[in-house]
Amino acid sequence: MEELKKKKSLPVIPWMRDPVDISLSDSCPLNTLPFIDPRLEMALHNMGITSLFPVQVAVWQETIGPGSFERDLCINSPTGSGKTLAYALPIVQMLSTRTIKCLRALVVLPTRDLAVQVKEVFAALAPALGLSVGLAVGQSSIADEISALIQKPKMDVGICYDSEDFTQELRSSVDILVATPGRLMDHISNTNGFTLQHLCYLVVDETDRLLREAYQSWLPTVLQLAYSGNQNLFPFSDGVISPTFGSLKTIRSLSVSLISYFVIVLCLFHDYATLPEATAVRYWLPFHLLFSGVERGFKGKPHPRLVKMVLSATLTQDPSKLAQLDLHHPLFLTTGERRYQLPEHLKSYKVVCKSKLKPLYLLALLETLQGEKSIVFTSSVESTHRLCTLLNFFSDLKIKIKEYSRLQRQTIRRPMNVQLATEGAAHDRPIKTLRAFRAGEIQVLISSDAMTRGMDVEGVKRFKKLLQKADSESCPMYSVPSESVESFHSMYRTALERLKENVESEKYRKGKVNTKRPGVTRKKEKAA
Repeated sequence: MEELKKKKSLPVIPWMRDPVDISLSDSCPLNTLPFIDPRLEMALHNMGITSLFPVQVAVWQETIGPGSFERDLCINSPTGSGKTLAYALPIVQMLSTRTIKCLRALVVLPTRDLAVQVKEVFAALAPALGLSVGLAVGQSSIADEISALIQKPKMDVGICYDSEDFTQELRSSVDILVATPGRLMDHISNTNGFTLQHLCYLVVDETDRLLREAYQSWLPTVLQLAYSGNQNLFPFSDGVISPTFGSLKTIRSLSVSLISYFVIVLCLFHDYATLPEATAVRYWLPFHLLFSGVERGFKGKPHPRLVKMVLSATLTQDPSKLAQLDLHHPLFLTTGERRYQLPEHLKSYKVVCKSKLKPLYLLALLETLQGEKSIVFTSSVESTHRLCTLLNFFSDLKIKIKEYSRLQRQTIRRPMNVQLATEGAAHDRPIKTLRAFRAGEIQVLISSDAMTRGMDVEGVKRFKKLLQKADSESCPMYSVPSESVESFHSMYRTALERLKENVESEKYRKGKVNTKRPGVTRKKEKAA
């Protein structure tokens, strides 16, 4: 019976049955990390990082180290383990040898806030190695993004230009792009000069959510465009020299060939071991880049394959979903048998009370924490907004409470000239709220599940206590002083009445906005 249970518990996918246990790896000081570029090491020191976590060491070994990007990586590691830096480091290191700027690495995340956070990590590393990073997310100006992502040719006055030559000269202004799926599809469909034909690295972060939701079929579209572009990365491989040198693709291929030739000649005439460390790394990387990640005879194609890294705290084991990623000899990295890993010293408690009194108990609990940073999770965005509004109606609170949700970005329609001036500020409100929370200016955040996956909040990385659902029998009771609850009773009824007035006022304003937009009403009538 036990053997049958073991067989049933085994993953259906063969490569998941023998994972690499990340937890067996040790942290590694930067000064002992092999092959790291000195410029990258300095950038990490400037970020306050002196050693790498186990997941970062394991990924480095499989990419820059002996693994040499030979296999696609599937990383199953809990939130807060350092997954973002784990894939950012090898990508930045490998792209540091590029000679011509074009989009070579794409990182896709499900939400705007996660994308902004990941972009900040890349932006702290990439400039030190001469690389640039772009961001493409929803709820922001697409015109501003296009100007930041696409480099237009310089036009001299008095000269006539052919429209075809103009489109050929459009080039990428970034080497690395962090994007959400919807906005990525917008650029693929509508932005002139945006191309994935030079893509070398694809990172799918929070894979479960991205595979669960279609997002305009972004994944098959990206893979098709990247694969079609990789067919001719080496135009001289068939022995026939192409006469066309106008496109970026040909220039890039020629430059890679010349660099590789230079490195081979250098290795023949110089003792590699006697070179200084910084010089040795710079000479070794182009040579390493030429052969790492190249399928030697893979499907009869000599070009470098598209390297994929997929990451999630709860990586799916559904074969049909993972098949969409078209992984090549995937290597499964995990933190052990448990898919969910809590901090070692985390304690869980439960508070039992009547449903209608939960806000009172919550306020009393937050007061007992004496201004310690806290995050309160709710079941929906609407619940987040209403709870935060209700709590702020209590007067003389010693703590500052703010909400963190997409409702912060929604603004009431104004005349066009006023709306354009305020739209950007509205989109940045959640980011400013999070920064204020990190800085200690806000003590309590009310949030939905937007912060439960991947968001990094300094100061609350090690929770001392965790309140779970009241039906959890394994959790001990947490007693809230009754006098603290009673002290809020007198203000509770007034706060509830003000909340009702606030809800009615918001409904009235929304209805008023809809009546002022006859175009929308007419479209709905036609659709009906």
